[in-house]
Amino acid sequence: MSVHRSLKISAGLVKHKNVLTKRERIERLRADGKWSDDMTVYGMPKVANRKVVGKKKKKKEE
Repeated sequence: MSVHRSLKISAGLVKHKNVLTKRERIERLRADGKWSDDMTVYGMPKVANRKVVGKKKKKKEE
């Protein structure tokens, strides 16, 4: 069953995802030079997908 178009969030696919599809993992490994076409998808190396968040800056009191 699909979601009605009025209930969809416009930025739904822009948010950070923890789990990548096989295709996304292979693309990431190719970019890092850790994947070749003769490799199999079984026993694929893990790919970390972590969102980097900086600390909030304290407000200066004047």
